[in-house]
Amino acid sequence: MTIRLPSLTSLRAFEAAARLRSFKKAAEELSVTATAVSHRIRALEEFLEHPLFLRKVRAVELTPDGLTLFTAVHSGFETIAVAIKQIQKPRRQSVMLSTTPAFATKWLIPRLASFQEIYPDIDLHIHASNTPVDLYSGTVDLAVRYGIGQYTGEIATLLLEDHFAPVASPTLLTSISRDASQWPLIHFDWHHSLPVDLTWSVWAQASGLKPADLPRGIRYYEESHAIQAAIAGQGVALLSLLLIQEELRLGVLQVVTEPTLKGMTYHVLKSSQYPVSEAATTVENWLLRIAHQKTAE
Repeated sequence: MTIRLPSLTSLRAFEAAARLRSFKKAAEELSVTATAVSHRIRALEEFLEHPLFLRKVRAVELTPDGLTLFTAVHSGFETIAVAIKQIQKPRRQSVMLSTTPAFATKWLIPRLASFQEIYPDIDLHIHASNTPVDLYSGTVDLAVRYGIGQYTGEIATLLLEDHFAPVASPTLLTSISRDASQWPLIHFDWHHSLPVDLTWSVWAQASGLKPADLPRGIRYYEESHAIQAAIAGQGVALLSLLLIQEELRLGVLQVVTEPTLKGMTYHVLKSSQYPVSEAATTVENWLLRIAHQKTAE
């Protein structure tokens, strides 16, 4: 069944005039003349065959029928306005970023509050794993990987350069000697072979010591656990200075001595075959910008 309705322009003129109690003010709001508003309302009254206003010298008042119609029309316009606002509202986009658990925990997550403040309409999902993900699977948009920068089939952009140094808690530093062979050491296992050796053995050689001179010490499976063990004063750990920036700033860890070892680099990777979304590009640009800011500081 087709419902016969009056024109939308007549209803808009009526709603404005009824709400403002003035044809003149309604005309100003609708950017038309008062005469045009009067004509449209007159056409609406003829359509309904009922008067809608009591016309007075300085104002107009609704008749009972006018009040009934105003209640319905005003509510309908508000419902339409809410629907339009909802449709026009930017759609939330999600981005999946893959990285290692240590990088996610110690570098990325502490900085995510600023990302969420700047980009509230992007849902950033962090996939933390020591196993490299397939950027062509369609499930991951970006990846931050640690290596020497040689990636085949992917677009890699330099994010951060890393260095390693022996660090310990201030309390432990007061009780250990300068002789590294006497240090209680903390080790952690890399989850896959690296093209660069970043172990105590290499540090010993760089220090002019024999690797055999260093004690074995306690060993952890996760790099982040080794960081926490060093903070707890369990020993001296050879750690990434990038991942313990906050601990060094707060003074809960301190560099014991030179030398430092040059580590590898973190790169942001994306597919070279499939274009990433605008939201993923926003995430990538944010990562590069925040990394540059921290490096500059």
